[in-house]
Amino acid sequence: MNRAELFEQIKKKGSYLCVGLDTDITKIPKHLHSLADPVFEFNKQIIDATNEFCIAYKPNIAFYEALGPKGWESLQKTLDYIPKNCFTIADAKRGDIGNTSSLYAKAFFQNMNFDSLTVTPYMGEDSVKPFLEFAGKWVILLIHTSNPGSIDIQQLETRYGKYIYEEVIFASQRWATADQMMYVVGATKADKIGTIRALAPDHFFLVPGVGAQGGDLEAVSKAGLNSQCGLMVNSSRAIIYASTGEDFAEAARKEALSIQLEMLSHLQNI
Repeated sequence: MNRAELFEQIKKKGSYLCVGLDTDITKIPKHLHSLADPVFEFNKQIIDATNEFCIAYKPNIAFYEALGPKGWESLQKTLDYIPKNCFTIADAKRGDIGNTSSLYAKAFFQNMNFDSLTVTPYMGEDSVKPFLEFAGKWVILLIHTSNPGSIDIQQLETRYGKYIYEEVIFASQRWATADQMMYVVGATKADKIGTIRALAPDHFFLVPGVGAQGGDLEAVSKAGLNSQCGLMVNSSRAIIYASTGEDFAEAARKEALSIQLEMLSHLQNI
């Protein structure tokens, strides 16, 4: 899905919601556990309930890797089930020396056919470039995350008076354009989103942390929206675990609708 197609879906649905499929086998409703593939069945019902109100799905790969081969099977079935008008994100946070990155890219872009992949940029250009060699695919670089430890490296000042995360933004804009690269910017650091938007006015931001982690959608939207929206705001637990009972899908639908309606009001201002 290219930039124009993504923006078209945003306009059509009045939403920039990304639903995180952080599907924990220990948290899904008990009545699903007797099924042959409870993880996929849970995801399937979540997708059916929410795809009207979101423009992207983001499976967190760790939840599937931890289940071994069966987890990878559930992941592929989930990916195949996601409607074609929804952007797909492999939240795998890969990044290594060139030949290893090339194989990671092949795994997620060629074999599994995700639209995008989250990538850690801190090994430098040669660890990111292999992911950029796949036409029509997106790299989503981790820039400024919400976890407390982000201050340990991302917010260190360099000898040039810039933060490390700012230097990564400057460097990465030499590697690819805003038509192939996005940035991860945590929602709980909304004050930084405006700063980063000034450094990257045209890029899409993937913004996790709205909902259970406490990020504020209004603050994120005011700081981050650009003329083509430029945001995909992720909510995971607040949607998929809105209920742990047999009504989990309906509860997820209500939560997604509530977020979409607020997003629609913000989109009217761009």
